[in-house]
Amino acid sequence: CRNRRQTVMEEGEEETCARIEREVRDCLGDPNAAQLGNDPTLLRQKSYVDELEMEVDEEEEQADEKKKLMKEKLWKLMCTYLPCDVLSLQKSIVQHVEYTLARRRYKKDKGSFYQATAVSVRDRLIERWTDTQQYLSSKDTKRVYYLSLEYLLGRNLQNAMSCLALRNRYAAALEELGYKLEELTEEERDPGLGSGGLGRLASCFLDSLATLNYAAWGYGIRYKYGMFEQRLIGRAQAEFPDFWLKEGYPWEVERPDVQYLVKMYGQLEEDGKDPVTGRPRVNWVGGEDVIAEGFDIPVPGFHTWNTNNLRLWTSKASCEFNLGSFNDGQYYAAIEEKERSEPLTSVLYPCDNNAPGKELRLRQQYFYVSATLQDILRRYKKRPEHSLLDLPRKVAIQLNETHPAIAIPEFMRLLLDEECLGWKEAWHITQNTFAYTNHTVMPEALEVWPLPLMEQLLPRHLTIIYEINHHFLGEVRARWPADQGRVARMSIIEESEPKLIKMAHLAIIGCHRVNGVAQVHTGLLCSSLFPDFYEMWPQKFVNITNGVNHRRWMLQANPAMSAVISKWLGSHDWIHDLGLLARLKDLSSNPELQRDWQEAKMYNKRKLADFIERECGIVVNAAAMFDVHVKRIHEYKRQLMNILGVAYRYLRILSLQQEGNTEALGQMVPRVVIFAGKAAPNYFVAKDVIKLILAVAGRVNNDARIGDLLKVVFIPNYNVSMAELIIPGTDVSQHISTAGFEASGTSNMKFCMNGSLLLGSRDGANLEIEQSIGKDNMFMFGANTKEVDQLRRTINFRKPQMDGRLRWVLEEILSGRFGATFHDLVNSLQPGNDGYMVGHDFGSYLEANEVVDSIFKNPPAWTTKCIDSCASMSRFSSDRCIREYAEKIWQVVPHQFKPPGKVANVD
Repeated sequence: CRNRRQTVMEEGEEETCARIEREVRDCLGDPNAAQLGNDPTLLRQKSYVDELEMEVDEEEEQADEKKKLMKEKLWKLMCTYLPCDVLSLQKSIVQHVEYTLARRRYKKDKGSFYQATAVSVRDRLIERWTDTQQYLSSKDTKRVYYLSLEYLLGRNLQNAMSCLALRNRYAAALEELGYKLEELTEEERDPGLGSGGLGRLASCFLDSLATLNYAAWGYGIRYKYGMFEQRLIGRAQAEFPDFWLKEGYPWEVERPDVQYLVKMYGQLEEDGKDPVTGRPRVNWVGGEDVIAEGFDIPVPGFHTWNTNNLRLWTSKASCEFNLGSFNDGQYYAAIEEKERSEPLTSVLYPCDNNAPGKELRLRQQYFYVSATLQDILRRYKKRPEHSLLDLPRKVAIQLNETHPAIAIPEFMRLLLDEECLGWKEAWHITQNTFAYTNHTVMPEALEVWPLPLMEQLLPRHLTIIYEINHHFLGEVRARWPADQGRVARMSIIEESEPKLIKMAHLAIIGCHRVNGVAQVHTGLLCSSLFPDFYEMWPQKFVNITNGVNHRRWMLQANPAMSAVISKWLGSHDWIHDLGLLARLKDLSSNPELQRDWQEAKMYNKRKLADFIERECGIVVNAAAMFDVHVKRIHEYKRQLMNILGVAYRYLRILSLQQEGNTEALGQMVPRVVIFAGKAAPNYFVAKDVIKLILAVAGRVNNDARIGDLLKVVFIPNYNVSMAELIIPGTDVSQHISTAGFEASGTSNMKFCMNGSLLLGSRDGANLEIEQSIGKDNMFMFGANTKEVDQLRRTINFRKPQMDGRLRWVLEEILSGRFGATFHDLVNSLQPGNDGYMVGHDFGSYLEANEVVDSIFKNPPAWTTKCIDSCASMSRFSSDRCIREYAEKIWQVVPHQFKPPGKVANVD
């Protein structure tokens, strides 16, 4: 394999590679280390020691004096920040190997030294985290709480080091100990806390919130197992458990002191009337109690002291062991409660196409929402001067999709039943505290719950939902007194069999703001998905287009290109202000910049080619066009159209060879088409698409006639770390969802920031990216949203003529050329069945690919477009996005923590 590798460096390329790696080290250096407290003489803040927590059982005057002495002593013991010189870092690492991990420091063990290094970095995060939280508490700032069912954090080690400006120091410390930082990084597993763009967006938001110095916490679930580990067996996807916690997770801090009781099931009992409000009092009794315990992960800001928190909940039994049952010989009954409670947080997104799966998923959602709201209220009530009526002035809660929407009736329950507020006051607080982000375009994807399930699992919440609906529909009837159809459409309860609870309606009614995540998506919310609500409350609906953390996706993922940008801009300031990239537009045709850009791209492509050979056993030519389509496998994302286009390209090459048309063959651009993504275990159409991709890949890659003109690769088990390798090495990236189906998309932003060009449909954020980078720098095709809507509504009355090229491909598939005949997939593309417009858009898709080929053959023109595109992406930074949330929804301002100064005499 090595002898026939196409990525072997030619003469002079080793020197180029070495130069790029030197520039990368400079780019990832520690320019702001002194300002970030990496000087051991910096004092920690003394006034943050909380005397209220220092209990002393003595007379008041003596107690006050003793508290002062204790405070002074405790502060002096840790009055300066941990030293961050190379020798101190080495001592810290080795001490953690020996004392924290109880391993031998002399033994060559990359796993142990990764863990020790991670804990060493975490030590430095925790002291900043502690001081940040105490500072923000002293300022009594308004806090943002972000509720998301998933977070795709990616690896933490290099990100944390970069945020602390300590990467090069740790690299030097490890090198002297016999380890390379890059090798230790590979020991870290991606946390299995999410499945796609929703979770990655949430993680980008947490990063930007900390970097911009906003007081914010994220809340979610600490899943024991991720979605699944994807393997390819027999040219098909196979699912295996993703036990990402197998080796532990050194970035988290268990909080056995942070526990809350969460009740489920049971029944309601009336208990007279409230003497103040006159309302009937209801007791929720019986049922099942589960303990929620917190695990904290510090979230550092980039080159700032501020460090926020992600708190994840794990479930525990309220009764660990029933000794009475055990003594009676009922051994399973003795641990039955434990066995039922702990699996609650075991698996991300349990299969919900059956009744037990639905029940488990609703239990998960309520479990983490209840624990979160109890935690928020506890923190708020710690200050005696805080009144619950003022809570919206100090607390903003953002619901990331409808998964946490059960928070609205749960918050009402806590205010009504636990805090004894009246309905009017509780509803005012709730509405002015919550906001809701919608990420869904398809009505069938909006979350609903069977009413009988809600009644069984959360009987108190169902009564609250009924009352919310009663008050709301009263407002609707008052405004539109004769419109019963509107009342039925807007009701939270769908009168079906069984009745359903529409969580999106509950979220809209219970929140003061509702935002879409792209201009076209927000337009669809107002015009198609929720037009009645928009007509009633137009002021509620706002657009905030998604963004991504460019520090993660450019600086960390693509340091080679970042070094080129810093070199030509003359500083690293663009890392903090992405708008400075615009200055590259005036230089995009400069031959020297283009040479640097092309060398950085080739450096990244060689790394990706090495990975593909190592992991997939496929040798690819790094000089070929790397054409990438990586995302969750779904019909509307149209990986099917891509692989059909690849099959057509294969058949076309063979046809030209048979014709002896060497001129046309010579004009064809060599392509490496790279797929990655998971299909949901019970989504059989998507799994068939993977089978077709693998079948075409098997045929193409083993056909000696094709050579390097075409290769097809499917990389299994796609995750954040893999994306950080694939995205920088991409030439053209495909974002080809059916128009009107993708709310936004964020991977399109990441690819464009990394200097790849986009082949895209007229959907989601593609349209806004086109506005920013210019139509000439993007390859758009296919029907727009209005056209798709019209085509879908008339699908049963039209007899469209199938594109001849598509017919050719489908006939070859049915003939068995690619192994299996894939009858179901082929049938889904027949007129009347093609709901995702693959057949309609196929011709324009192939034509767009031809334009891609023609420009790729002109490297200066291609590189100019890449630089111009990258330089135009500042509006898609998550920093801009978070500032808009802060202004339009949360009404919060930054509060930057800084250490008080240099040490004087502390003795």
